[in-house]
Amino acid sequence: MVPMCVEQLASLNTGESQGELQEAVEDFVWRLTGKETIYQMMALAEAVRERAGEPLEPIAYKKLYLDRLWLKIRNGIEDLRDGRAVPNQYMVPGSRGLLEFLVSRGMRLYLASGTDHANVVEEATLLGIAPFFEGRIFGAQDDLKSFSKALLVKDILSKTGDLGPNELLVFGDGYVEIEEVKKVGGVAVGVASSEPACLTVDDWKRTRLIEVGADFIIPNYLKVEELRSTLFGASVVNA
Repeated sequence: MVPMCVEQLASLNTGESQGELQEAVEDFVWRLTGKETIYQMMALAEAVRERAGEPLEPIAYKKLYLDRLWLKIRNGIEDLRDGRAVPNQYMVPGSRGLLEFLVSRGMRLYLASGTDHANVVEEATLLGIAPFFEGRIFGAQDDLKSFSKALLVKDILSKTGDLGPNELLVFGDGYVEIEEVKKVGGVAVGVASSEPACLTVDDWKRTRLIEVGADFIIPNYLKVEELRSTLFGASVVNA
């Protein structure tokens, strides 16, 4: 997404350096990470307009982005569909073990993404994790008013009776999910993975996730026992 947005702005020949454009794009892409993709494309359109350009419709930018994304993920998706790939190689290390642990504690799990709903459902199914959520999988809809992570958080709290906000736990690598859960008093674990290996913490991501309220920072889910003792047996402090 970032390279595509930088290319769109660079084509306007404003005299800004590549680094300046990169910084401008990363700012709005990061700020909107976790929201539906169309919001980042709306921000791109506004950035073009601010530079006296004539932007495409946000939906057109989204198509450009999705076309590029598909070229990068096509082989992996097709390998999963055909059974040539092991699902775990496409997940943050330790993901399945964490899900198994949370379900074993009787927790009700939700999967929410700014990616289009149909794609989220297919990918969760191909990765073999859809059963952990028992249908509680949510992705972007064409009607922007019908889904957002903020609405989902409110809906969860309204449907769970005597569940207190401090019993709401989120794992995420985006600004939005961390912010929304912290607004209602929940606990947020920021996943600041240094990609693609996801074995160490990315300092840039760590700083920004803490700035938006993350209570803990992890690079992956490999140390489930440590997570268990920290989340369910100790007070919440910044990592």
